[in-house]
Amino acid sequence: MKKIAAICGSGLGSSFMVEMNIQTALKDLGFNDIEVEHMDLGSAWPGVADLIVCGKDLEDSCKRFGEVLALDNILDKDELKGKLEAWLNG
Repeated sequence: MKKIAAICGSGLGSSFMVEMNIQTALKDLGFNDIEVEHMDLGSAWPGVADLIVCGKDLEDSCKRFGEVLALDNILDKDELKGKLEAWLNG
């Protein structure tokens, strides 16, 4: 089973919102067997997930944890869905 982690800088509010958006996008794309969780940057570790989703501002910091999908706008559901679809099919 694949795993995706949404990571934010310090709190958990924005990463939780991104987690919910990831779950919605995965459902829309027909992927029901991918685990999704959220955490802050300080709680992550290398290998925490197959894919790390974060804002563009955290991209460099998250690269040490694994493959990163950086969002220009964490509120843009279309950007998230398009990038997830490309990763899932790539």
